[in-house]
Amino acid sequence: MRILKEHFLFYVLFFSLMYSVQAQNFSRVTGTVTDESGIPLPGVSVIQKGTLKGEATDFDGKFSLSDVPQGAIVQFSYIGYKTLEVRVNASVLNVKMQQETQELDEIVVIGYGTQKKGDVTTAITSVSTKDIDQRPVTSAAQAIQGRAAGVQVVQPNGAPGAGLSVRIRGNTSISASNDPLYVVDGVPVQDINNIAPTDIQDMQILKDASSSAIYGSRAANGVVLITTKQGRKNEDAKIAFTSYIGTSEVANKINSLNATQYKALTDDLYGSKNTVPAGLTDVTDWYKETYRTSFTRNYQASISDATEKTYYYLSGGYTRDDGVIRTSFFERYNVRLNLENKTKKWLTLSTNLSYADYSSNGIITGQGSNRAGVVLSVINTPTYGKIWNDTPGKEGQYFEDFYGLKMVHPVENISRNADNQLKNNRFSGSATATLHFTDALKFKSTFAIDRLSSKLNEWTDPSLTSYGRKEHGIAIDNRWNTTQLTFDNLLTFDKVFDRHSLSLLGGTSGTTFRYNQSYIRATHFSGSDIKTLNAANKIDPNATNTNEHEWAMMSYLGRISYNYDSKYLLTANFRADGSSKLAPAKRWGFFPSFSVGWRVSNEAFLKDVDWLSELKLRGGWGQVGNQAGIGSYGHLQLYRITRQNWWTTGNANAMVSLAPSTFSNPDLTWEKTTQSNVGLDLALFNNRLQFTVDAYLKKTTDLLMNVDLPATSPIQHIYRNEGEMENKGIELGLNSRNFTGNFSWNTNFNISFNKNKLTKLELQKIYYYAVTSEATSEKVVRLEEGKPLGQFWGYISQGVNPQTGDIVYADINNDGVITPEDKTHIGDPNPDFTFGLTNDFSFKNFALSIFLQGSYGNDIYNASRIETEGMYNYRNQSTEVLRRWTTPGQQTDIPRAVAGTPKYYDFLSLGRRWFISACETNHPFV
Repeated sequence: MRILKEHFLFYVLFFSLMYSVQAQNFSRVTGTVTDESGIPLPGVSVIQKGTLKGEATDFDGKFSLSDVPQGAIVQFSYIGYKTLEVRVNASVLNVKMQQETQELDEIVVIGYGTQKKGDVTTAITSVSTKDIDQRPVTSAAQAIQGRAAGVQVVQPNGAPGAGLSVRIRGNTSISASNDPLYVVDGVPVQDINNIAPTDIQDMQILKDASSSAIYGSRAANGVVLITTKQGRKNEDAKIAFTSYIGTSEVANKINSLNATQYKALTDDLYGSKNTVPAGLTDVTDWYKETYRTSFTRNYQASISDATEKTYYYLSGGYTRDDGVIRTSFFERYNVRLNLENKTKKWLTLSTNLSYADYSSNGIITGQGSNRAGVVLSVINTPTYGKIWNDTPGKEGQYFEDFYGLKMVHPVENISRNADNQLKNNRFSGSATATLHFTDALKFKSTFAIDRLSSKLNEWTDPSLTSYGRKEHGIAIDNRWNTTQLTFDNLLTFDKVFDRHSLSLLGGTSGTTFRYNQSYIRATHFSGSDIKTLNAANKIDPNATNTNEHEWAMMSYLGRISYNYDSKYLLTANFRADGSSKLAPAKRWGFFPSFSVGWRVSNEAFLKDVDWLSELKLRGGWGQVGNQAGIGSYGHLQLYRITRQNWWTTGNANAMVSLAPSTFSNPDLTWEKTTQSNVGLDLALFNNRLQFTVDAYLKKTTDLLMNVDLPATSPIQHIYRNEGEMENKGIELGLNSRNFTGNFSWNTNFNISFNKNKLTKLELQKIYYYAVTSEATSEKVVRLEEGKPLGQFWGYISQGVNPQTGDIVYADINNDGVITPEDKTHIGDPNPDFTFGLTNDFSFKNFALSIFLQGSYGNDIYNASRIETEGMYNYRNQSTEVLRRWTTPGQQTDIPRAVAGTPKYYDFLSLGRRWFISACETNHPFV
């Protein structure tokens, strides 16, 4: 018995020791990571899950982790491979990683649904969260800049927070909007200024009509689908914080004449009548007083998590961009909550909520220094001028008496705008209920609101500025609100029958839009202490008004998608839109589309071609519309209100009078765009090299335009469907994984060629646009049949006559006299091609991204040179005019100085627009 007890105690002690040894941490866990064929993978991230302990595999794919407890989970992740998690049960872990098949099986968002990327038969470009995170951008539109062939993103001006111009496959309209439709989490929105780029999971750009026709009368300019981030199942809670600080400054400064040079110029202009005395010296550097180095700060934080039934994503951020011109800025606070709950097996509820508060103070723009243009006044203001007036009785006022010439210098122009702020409050929210009748049959109902409240306050000091002194101070209170409500109901059926895959969609969509505005202008303030309207003595009755309008649209939509064995693909869409903007007889529009595809690489005769990953041929056709250029009551006759001066004798009880401002047009309808597209997708060497090419033909009919009426008509124009336009082009895209492993290098390149032509004008055959300067009445854009949109029109300058110093113009009609009949087409603003190039490099945990985008071949009419080189009055000019003609026989390209109306000469230049992003480096710590 005693021996039995001793043996029992021995075994208990033995197994206890064995257990304690097994429960200890492994002093070191080592191993090798390879791909499926056994080739070592360098640079794989190896992390003990739930800790910050980790490293990257070396060149031979080997790793080593210390003090890893038994049972811990080690996570292996690598770009292009599926993330792998392995539980530690030994000190040696050799693992094989599988390549992602996402190039073919990845789910992409399409209109009102999703689809496997390999089954897509239309022209769609994807931008992922990785693409967005690699670039220091503050707006969602910047994230697609240069990323997609056929998509041109340009910032029209340099004001902080200024919106971007996005064009997909060229312009499709003259008077209506050319902006694409933005759809965020399935809901069309007014714009995307309120979205922080770090909240975006991916963006899909629908470029052809066969993909965008499901959005009907709002899709003529393409559609940008944005999906925001959500919590992910089977992942730990994720906390992220991103920040960056950037600077910018004016790279190419335009130099102005100094005081001595300015005196010589005015002598040439006015001779003995020149009022500018000799001996003036430079007093103020207007460039330094106006410009500065700007700073951009962006801070974004988020947390996301998921349980078995609930997913959430919560984020918040702050962005501040101080412009290069003093007092200008853009500031945004943003917060977002995305929440989803699987309430029942048959019911899923979700909500996406976002709020943004963003404000800005831009700069006063204008075409001349005396017309409130800050930028031009930097050049046009003589350098002998002072900032402040020291004349007795005018202390505290800005200097303005340039020897009898009334000029407004840039510091005063900035002061006029210093207290002007545009403040926006934006709330967007949606609530969705999804009923799962079966695994194949679902019903989804979504209600969404997009509300924007804006307020623009302007203040001009009653004594500081000359503009304010005219009316003893000016205050403007301008407020407007927009509310867009959307109610969608969709029924979907998705089923796979053996080798047959069928997807059906049917539904309705209702949209209402409301706008209201109030505008009040007040003058005559006793001082600047109180800047609110109640401190004014006068309310301007002719500049005070309210405005309201609304429109609604009802839609029916459907789609059928079928593929056989993921080889033969067919998709057809249909949408019917009924808009309150149009007369009852023209209210409904019908927008069909279809597309087909053949995945040749899935055929049996290519199954043994190992180097071919994907070969797909596709083609599509569709019709879409554009109603953005039609007012809420576009088909009705509208009236304007004329107020009577009630203080005039006999008008004490006078009423307002009404006068027509437009003619009714019951035939008015939306613009229609019909587009055909053919494309090829090719992927080689296990998707390391991917190539895409698309060719398209896009025809727009029923162009909306203002047509001039006879001078005897009480109304100058009528808005009608007037013309037709055509765009055609080719797009090429190339993605390559050049190196993988410890050092990786990925390249994305795209280039697009688009040709535009105005093919028909019905009633009025020629239109003129774009007055270049208030100093002239010249319009330099002419529209006519057979020519590209926006062609420049004017005289052809053949240089400067060396004997007279006058400009020599081409005598087009050979009549010996230069008249307006000698004007002709002198330039084309449309580029020959646009392109984007991105190179992503990484070495172990360090990363570098370099982005280049540009356009080539477009002509630029630089109208600013009229003010900086025109030499027609006392305004200062750029140093370019030092080359002006002064003596007979002189060879130069700039004519003599002549007071009066500025003379036209060659203000055209070839557009070569290149943009290189700030190279971004990052070092993720694990």
